[in-house]
Amino acid sequence: MTSLETRIEQAKKQLDDQVREVVNWHFDPEKGTPFWLKYAASLDFDPRDRIRGYDDLKLLGTFEDAWLRKTPVREWIPQGFAGRPVSVFETGGSTGVPKSRINIEDYRTDYELFSSTLSDEAFPKGADWLMVGPSGPRRLRLAIEHLAQHRGGICFMVDLDPRWVNKLIKAGKHTEFTAYRDHVVEQALVRLKTHKTIECLFTTPKLLEAICEKIDLADVGIKGIFCGGTEMNAQFHRFAKEELVPTIEFVPTYGNTLMGLACHKPYQNDGDYTITYYPPLPRAVFELVDPDQPDRRVAYGETGRVRLTTLTKEFFVPRFLERDEGERAEPTEWYPWDGVSNLRLFTRFSESVVVGVY
Repeated sequence: MTSLETRIEQAKKQLDDQVREVVNWHFDPEKGTPFWLKYAASLDFDPRDRIRGYDDLKLLGTFEDAWLRKTPVREWIPQGFAGRPVSVFETGGSTGVPKSRINIEDYRTDYELFSSTLSDEAFPKGADWLMVGPSGPRRLRLAIEHLAQHRGGICFMVDLDPRWVNKLIKAGKHTEFTAYRDHVVEQALVRLKTHKTIECLFTTPKLLEAICEKIDLADVGIKGIFCGGTEMNAQFHRFAKEELVPTIEFVPTYGNTLMGLACHKPYQNDGDYTITYYPPLPRAVFELVDPDQPDRRVAYGETGRVRLTTLTKEFFVPRFLERDEGERAEPTEWYPWDGVSNLRLFTRFSESVVVGVY
């Protein structure tokens, strides 16, 4: 067995161990989550007895989108965390009423783990950050701030309401959209010019391009850019590294409110700008499945819809069909588990979802 094969087997074992721990916690009568305890009452088995690993999660069926839209948010708080301060984060609402999830420490843990993948040269410890992305009830608002604080810096913010942007686009109000985008960019420029300690930036592809039309980010001291959004693809990756910010380290990412943060396969300076993301196993895992037969995992290189499972003691979401699709990617030496390449909006949603500033 090769070294990679050994690491793949170790990752599978770690995932199965995580599944057992999380299922035992969320279905525990005293410490468990009200939603899952009610759900267990409708089953003819005890999940703590029958679910021994990741593959057994199919016994719980498919997680329904509506559950996070309509269930009272307190029903998602595990009884074992009673009395702890709770945050509520919302999804963007691009496919309907925003979904809500509770957070206690998960977003901090997720971004501390991600921090360990960042270069200290491009994202210096002690440097300050600028977050030019969605504010309000989005996870990113606090998560990027915590990332900066975890690395010893301070995070500066802008105000940005992507839902308002989406409304303007849907209404065909392109002049108003441009004015709002320019307002966001102006906020970013003010902070970059005022606070000379800012060396790290988080933003979205569209906003990065708009900022670079106004200023040379290297000239104002930016060394590393952490960038994510629906428009993050191979074409933009090449554009960013070769034209927009050629002297600045550019780190693509895929994250969402339910999962946390996925890392990308490091660029190898080989001219291949394909972006491949790997989930933060064992805290979250995704599969690429046949959209018409979700229980069929597609072959490597084949296109499938992303099915996400989130596995933490704060939040358990098994087998949730995301709004994204891509090609199933093989494990690597960096991440010995499945990933997804060429991530994009699920084809069947492409005409109904507005991505705005993402």
